[in-house]
Amino acid sequence: MMLERLTSAELSPVSHGFFTRRGGASSGIFAGLNCGRGSSDQSEAVAINRARVAEAMDADHDALVGVRQVHSARAITVDGPLDPETEADAIVTATPGLVLSVLTADCQPVLFADPRAGVVGAAHAGWRGALDGVLDATVEAMEAAGARRADIVAVIGPTISQRNYEVGPEFLDTFLAETPDNARFFANGQGDRLQFDLPAYGLHRLRSAGVGHAEWTRHCTYDDAERFYSYRRSTHAREADYGRLLSAIRL
Repeated sequence: MMLERLTSAELSPVSHGFFTRRGGASSGIFAGLNCGRGSSDQSEAVAINRARVAEAMDADHDALVGVRQVHSARAITVDGPLDPETEADAIVTATPGLVLSVLTADCQPVLFADPRAGVVGAAHAGWRGALDGVLDATVEAMEAAGARRADIVAVIGPTISQRNYEVGPEFLDTFLAETPDNARFFANGQGDRLQFDLPAYGLHRLRSAGVGHAEWTRHCTYDDAERFYSYRRSTHAREADYGRLLSAIRL
């Protein structure tokens, strides 16, 4: 099966893709294109999947750059191969040929590009990273590499939607501690539960950072099990583990 690669016209002509789980070598609960080396999937299957992504991005496997994601606000700039155990949650480069990648399974994968300056970025932004400023840090790192904020396009890929993201009152308190205006990203749920709009919050942070254009592809990871892995859906199903989706961009 061919890999399925979601793209955004706004990032064109920069090569990029939010890859779905279709077309991979993994089986069982990981069935499809699981690219998470930190999962309990067979390492051989994950390696095959990552090689297929690199090929789809017209690059050698060694050019596929990723980090050990830790839900931080750390963005790093790279110009060559990187130790995959490097801890960060965003990567920026101005080096042609490097394929920047992030892994997600409900968190936001965000791809950035300033084609005019020749600078791209990729960020993993869960609620903690987004609140702590990983998207802002990515924009700052791109600017330091020569990009202009007004020329940066940022696209949020498949992530969990508000209707499927139930949280408790203490979660709301954490966001209100930053600013009471964050209440607008929450809707009432059952009892004391609330529904958090992660992509809307991500778009807010991107636009506040001054990027020229920001959008969400409007794909929900929780809703579509045939195309996307979802940590929360796997938890509700009491599965032992879950696959990771890969999103990538290169100059």
